[in-house]
Amino acid sequence: MDKFQIVGGKALSGEVVISGAKNAALPILLGTMLTSEDVVLSNVPQLRDVQTCFKLLTMMGKSYECIGENTYKISGKVTSNVAPYDLVKTMRASILALGPLTAFMGSAEVSLPGGCAIGARPVDLHVKGLKEMGAEFVLEDGYIRSSTESIGGRLHGGYIVMDKISVTGTENLMMAAALAEGTTIIENAAREPEIVDLAVFLRSMGANIVGDGSDKITIVGVDKLHGCSHSIVADRIETGTYLIAAMASHGQVVCRNALPETLDPVLAKLRKANATIEVDGTSIYLDMRDREILPVDIITAPHPGFPTDMQAQFMVLNALASGSSTVTETIFENRFMHVPELIRMGAHLSIQGNTVLCSGVEHLKGAQVMATDLRASASLVIAGLVAEGTTVVDRIYHMDRGYEHIERKIRSLGGTIERISA
Repeated sequence: MDKFQIVGGKALSGEVVISGAKNAALPILLGTMLTSEDVVLSNVPQLRDVQTCFKLLTMMGKSYECIGENTYKISGKVTSNVAPYDLVKTMRASILALGPLTAFMGSAEVSLPGGCAIGARPVDLHVKGLKEMGAEFVLEDGYIRSSTESIGGRLHGGYIVMDKISVTGTENLMMAAALAEGTTIIENAAREPEIVDLAVFLRSMGANIVGDGSDKITIVGVDKLHGCSHSIVADRIETGTYLIAAMASHGQVVCRNALPETLDPVLAKLRKANATIEVDGTSIYLDMRDREILPVDIITAPHPGFPTDMQAQFMVLNALASGSSTVTETIFENRFMHVPELIRMGAHLSIQGNTVLCSGVEHLKGAQVMATDLRASASLVIAGLVAEGTTVVDRIYHMDRGYEHIERKIRSLGGTIERISA
């Protein structure tokens, strides 16, 4: 099992090109099941989860071809409606096959998903919404099986009120509704930039969708979707991660190919923590040289609030800040597993329910630590980059799920990081 060996103490400095967003690429890749025509996707990040999506598409009858740097052509028609356990267990986003398969094939068999162990991400919101569109469901042998046979083989429009804001739930229902008969309204919909990117993609295929980016999305179903070309939106979480890495190390960085407007809550908190930040088009410049890190209270919330996917990284800043702060997690109930690992590195952190009390220290110290999920991995890498001595981060397969060429990018900024085999 691979590990990262990191020698800390260097201020990161330079430019980094931001990749396409994992959380946008996955639903869009699975959304190609909604058409039999060719789809060309560019700015697709080279990630383990993306490769899992390609394997899943291939098992279902689709084919793909790399036709340029980070550019793929997806072809063919879905011929199988089964998303098997062997693939789904490695990636929670595989549940996003449920909506497109049910809409395109009239039925689906999708294994209950796996992925990061950061708490319950129930699929009941997906199932409830599809039931409102006429699908029937059974749960057998660890599989969710859907059918539209009782309603003539095609989903119909429905009025869906999400009991809880769910990004993947909103995405699944948007894709299913695109081919449903009639109009579907999704209330209390997620508003994330990745939702908007999926809507842009679906409209490029001929879908009739309005309201994306708001809490009410309306989809008028069409009989058929066609091929298209689409570029995946920039990864706001990767952008924020490199901004925080440079800030924690008292360096400077320019993030190119970014989408600053998707990062407003993060940039606001970084400025409050005393960073100098300038935005120019698709570039974000951060300078933290000779500046003190100030403590900032964080409460995660659905977009446009502070993203839960940036909570672990920001905690490293608060661990190094001059003073005390709190980090409160409201999205997932088990997303503090990086805290004990940061404590091993000398951080003064204390978990109180869904809040972590942070008391800043002057230095972190290198240690052997273990990554427990994707964003926890990022926080430990950042901590290792600023710590005194050597840090070894185990279980970095989590990192490979969400950060493209991370060693290369960190080294280009002057960081010392090496992948080693156990």
